[in-house]
Amino acid sequence: MTRNRLWQGLRRFRDTDRGLSILLALLVIVVFVLPAASTPHVDARFAGDFAFSALLIAGAVATSERRWIRFAVAVLVAAALLVRWVANAAPADSFAIGREASTLVTLLAFAAVVAAEVFRRGAVNHHRILGAVAVYLLIGLAWASACELLHVVHPGAFSGALPAEPVPQTWIYYSFVTLTTMGYGDITPVHPVARSLAIAEAVIGQLYLAITLARLVSLRESASDHRK
Repeated sequence: MTRNRLWQGLRRFRDTDRGLSILLALLVIVVFVLPAASTPHVDARFAGDFAFSALLIAGAVATSERRWIRFAVAVLVAAALLVRWVANAAPADSFAIGREASTLVTLLAFAAVVAAEVFRRGAVNHHRILGAVAVYLLIGLAWASACELLHVVHPGAFSGALPAEPVPQTWIYYSFVTLTTMGYGDITPVHPVARSLAIAEAVIGQLYLAITLARLVSLRESASDHRK
């Protein structure tokens, strides 16, 4: 009985799109709060790993109601969590590569699943609008993981104002500066793959905003026509 009530509660949580709002709240913490709160007295890597773990779990809860998608996401999340904490306990390049690769795949999967929830047919509520913002932040985080992965494989792929051992917050900053095409120029891609990543992220950042606005307006107008 308790298990059924828990499952029904999760279904209501997902069906009302509240999971999208919770996911966005955690993304805001990871993208904006953690970098600002990091100090030399706090282990930035540990704080980032803890926040990412909460983010991955919340993303798994907010996924589609389709069984195979839930299963696939749960497997990805479990693998990403395992590799992340093993890499945290036993630092090594091989573990670091596995950590960033698993995180990248999981974030891209989240972005795809959440985008499907946001852009599905039906009335557009504020949770779905917040979900669209969450997809944008997930794209930025995915590119941050891709950049960190490239840095681990090719340490000289980026030049400029980089610390000796860049923390995740460094790559989050660089990723969102690129995604928004702000481009301060303090960190510069020099490896061909790094430059390709920068070009792709800048283009996707602009296209996503235009496509999202058009899609949400179309869904809202369609819902209004049905009510008439």
